[in-house]
Amino acid sequence: MSCGTTRPDRGPEPVIVLVEDDAETRSFARTSLLTQGYRPFEASTGADGLTEAANSRPDVVVVERDLPDMDGIDVVRRLREWTSVPVVVLSVRDHEGDKVAALDAGADDYVTRPFGIDEFLARIRVALRHAAGAGRPEEAVFTLGYLRVDLARRRVFVADGEVRLTPIEYRLLATLVHHAGNVLTHRQLLTEVWGPSHAEEVHYLRVYMAHLRRKIEADATLPRYLLTEPGVGYRLASQ
Repeated sequence: MSCGTTRPDRGPEPVIVLVEDDAETRSFARTSLLTQGYRPFEASTGADGLTEAANSRPDVVVVERDLPDMDGIDVVRRLREWTSVPVVVLSVRDHEGDKVAALDAGADDYVTRPFGIDEFLARIRVALRHAAGAGRPEEAVFTLGYLRVDLARRRVFVADGEVRLTPIEYRLLATLVHHAGNVLTHRQLLTEVWGPSHAEEVHYLRVYMAHLRRKIEADATLPRYLLTEPGVGYRLASQ
C-alpha cells in the first residue's frame, strides 16, 4: 500500500520503498517521509520488498539488515541483479565487517540504529543526489573506436553516419554503455530493458542483440564491440 501527497510545485514526489519488519519503525519512517513530500511504499519481508521495488520503480530503497525471511544483504544482491537504484541499509550491527559486507553487496549507504529523524532524512537526500548525479546526461557521450553514443540526445553514430535504432535496441545499447567493460547477465539485461516480468525470455535478447550487431558492427559474425560471454550474457567492450 502506498501513501503520498501531491507536490505540484516540485514535480512528482520521489518514491521510497521501505523494507522493514518492525511496525513501529515503519510508522516512524513513513511519517517522516510523508512530511518531507516523499511517497513511501512499504514491505515487511525481503520477498515482498523485492516485488514492491520491481512494481513501484523507486528512487531509493531502504532495507533492514535483519528481515524475517532473508538477510537484508541478500535483498541488496537481488536488487543489484537488475537495478542500480540507490539502496540504504538499516541495521543495529555497527561492526566494520557488517558495513563492508553491505557495501560490497551493492548498498550505497549503511545507517546504524538508533538514528534520529534528521539523520535518516539526510541519508535519503544524499541517496537521491547520487542518483540524480549518476543519471545526469549533459556530457554523456560514449566513444569507442568508430562507435559513438550520445546519451543526452539518444543518438548513435557509427563512423561518420548516424544509425537509427528502435526504442528497445537503443535501451539495450544504452544499458551496455552504462556498464561498459562489465559482463551483464541475460537476466540483468532482460529485466532492465524489458522489465522483471521478461527476465527469463532469453530469445528476446538474442534477437535484438543480432539486430544491434547488424547495425553497429563492421562484421556481425565477428563482433568487435558487442561481445558474448557464453552461457552468461553480454559485454560491451571498453577499449
